[in-house]
This record gives sequence, structure tokens and C-alpha cells, in this order.
Amino acid sequence: MPSFDVVSKVDMQEVDNAVNQAVKEIGTRYDFKGTTNEVELVAEGLKILAADEYKLKAIKEILIEKLVRRQVSPKCFNYGAEENASAGAVRQKATIVQGISKEKGKEIVKAIKESKLKVQAQIMEEQVRVAGKKIDDLQAVMQLLKQKDFDVELQFENMRS
Repeated sequence: MPSFDVVSKVDMQEVDNAVNQAVKEIGTRYDFKGTTNEVELVAEGLKILAADEYKLKAIKEILIEKLVRRQVSPKCFNYGAEENASAGAVRQKATIVQGISKEKGKEIVKAIKESKLKVQAQIMEEQVRVAGKKIDDLQAVMQLLKQKDFDVELQFENMRS
């Protein structure tokens, strides 16, 4: 029976490249001269330190631009609360979301079942497996999932016929 997996993966090499490009741009931009601004990739995600809230917003915009250019979705980051740092600086952490959570998996399965397509969907750890008798039905499920917004970036893997 044909099947495929719905996953949410982040290419960490592309994230690293985007962060490095953002750091270079921050270092050369005039509006950041003379202030302390940092973007650091750590194991659990990103640490952003900015001189003030305006610069934090600008850093996040630069970072999102670089991520999109490298075909990494900005949805893969969950930004934490802004924290005050020393000398009026602002700090924020962003965690990288890998895999599909149980709640999101249930939403995806529910959306597939509501579509009335003749396929079965089941949650397997951090992915959702969709199986059906016709490949056309599986492709319809892919189109359905691309149209809906689940607040996570979805990829389709392991298409078997």
C-alpha cells in the first residue's frame, strides 16, 4: 500500500550559515555601530543580545531574511520572552523546533480525516504516516496539508508505492 511520512526537520547546517551571514551583516550595518549586538547558535537554539528593543527587532528581521534565503522556515523557531540585560540591553532566546509534537500530530490527523479522503493517518513518534490505496489520494493529502497552517514547517518524505 502506498504511503509517505509527514515530518518537520530543520537543516542545522543551513541555520548555521544563516546565523553567520546575519552576524556579518550586523557587524557592517551603520545603525549597529558602537553597540553590543550578538547572535549565537547554541545546542538548544539561538541566543540574541541587542542594545535595545528596536535593535532586537532589526536583528530578528535580518535573521529571518537570511533563513528564508537559505530555504529554512522561520516557523522552526519558538521565541522566548524578552529579558532585560545589563546597561539597558535586551536578551531573547529562540528554541529550534524539530519534529511534530503530539498535539500538532493530532491536528494533522484530524484535518486528514475531515477531508474524507480514503487514507489512514497515524502518529509515529515525531512524524505522521499517511497510507492509502491510491497515490492520487496521497497527493491530495499533501496539497491539503500545504494549504493549512499548522504553525510548523512540514516536509513529505519516504513516498512508497
